[in-house]
Amino acid sequence: MATLTVWRFPTAAGADEALETLKKLQRQELITLQDGAVVSWPGEAGRPRTRHLGDLTGMGALGGAFWGFLLGMIFFVPVLGAAMGAAGGALGGHLAHVGIDEDFVRQVRRKVTPGSSALFVLSSEAVLDRVRSAFEGLHAELIETNLSAEEEARLREAFTEGR
Repeated sequence: MATLTVWRFPTAAGADEALETLKKLQRQELITLQDGAVVSWPGEAGRPRTRHLGDLTGMGALGGAFWGFLLGMIFFVPVLGAAMGAAGGALGGHLAHVGIDEDFVRQVRRKVTPGSSALFVLSSEAVLDRVRSAFEGLHAELIETNLSAEEEARLREAFTEGR
């Protein structure tokens, strides 16, 4: 079973700084990274910057299509407003089908704001107490959703076709 975890940081550079901690945890086999993305939102920017972490995860990664879809739903669709209303609802329904519910999307949208950043990680086999303690000194706030094995399979099927 995979876990989609979002660590929110109070500064725009916090998520990038936390990458070293995440790499260390992976080397110590305290977490298995399947995929990830960084969102940084400098206070003066109108929208966040996003970056896929494919270089950390390698084989088995969902890829940029998934992260573009998810991060677009969280940060960019609300900006488009009524013109995307029906399409946004359909896309949100697709996310719920793979285990990412609207409450999770709203929570991330509400907490990751200008001047902050977030580290999105799809992982498995995490030693949770050790991972949490490693992030404590980084002033991170944990937002998390678990995916069942079936939801993870649907997610992979939806976003890895043709690869």
